[in-house]
Amino acid sequence: MTVEHARKLRRKTTKAEALLWKHIRDRKLAGIKIRRQHPIGRYIADFCCVEEKLIVELDGGQHADDSDQDEQRTQYIEKYGYRIVRYWNSEVLNNIDSVLADIRMQAQDIT
Repeated sequence: MTVEHARKLRRKTTKAEALLWKHIRDRKLAGIKIRRQHPIGRYIADFCCVEEKLIVELDGGQHADDSDQDEQRTQYIEKYGYRIVRYWNSEVLNNIDSVLADIRMQAQDIT
């Protein structure tokens, strides 16, 4: 995956990605620096905190059918030392405060 592909993905965000990004960009979440659509090897992470080695992935309905592919992707990214946390799009859209609290907790568990 290339940087150019990541740029294209940034322009085509889902509602859940846009909502989460609104709350976490510019270090709004506990001062944590988070990047959007960040390349890691051959994959692109939805959200990445490089300093904390934390990946945040948002999953829609298509991920229920792609669990094997998601597992391969997870194993690949974990080889780079990252930890991945996943949230359903519906969680972000319906309970953003809970998702933000969990991301903050996950980042603090790393440090």
